[in-house]
Amino acid sequence: MQQDTNIKKKRVLFICTHNAVRSQIAEGFLRSLYGDRYEVFSAGTEPMRINPYAIRVMEELGIDISEQRAKPLVRFLGDRFDLVVTVCNRARECCPFFAGAKRVEHKGFDDPDRFVGNEEQILAKFRNLRDQIKNWIEERFRTVVEKPQC
Repeated sequence: MQQDTNIKKKRVLFICTHNAVRSQIAEGFLRSLYGDRYEVFSAGTEPMRINPYAIRVMEELGIDISEQRAKPLVRFLGDRFDLVVTVCNRARECCPFFAGAKRVEHKGFDDPDRFVGNEEQILAKFRNLRDQIKNWIEERFRTVVEKPQC
């Protein structure tokens, strides 16, 4: 079966405060799972380097995000997106709307900056966060959605 190459991919932007964990994981999953249907980006309101734990837990599932880079949100101002998703509450407060977006949604996830414990405890929390994001990506983006899901 030949795929229709004329189908335009939907553009999705994930926004988080530091663009270091949640938005990077979401970008990695969406590109890996549904990259044939979505062109995906991520950015931060206050970008920092990608957290090594995020790289590590994604690598456990065979998804390499080590080449992804944290990017400032201003880099995407003026761009058009079919969907912009804030994945942390601080980013939602900073960006309640995005001028170039057809639709803006919020899906909050736990703040990994608050994960404490020894190495294994922190890794377990990152794995849990990763799995929550993966489950949400699979459910939300399985089909190209034109209308918001409830």
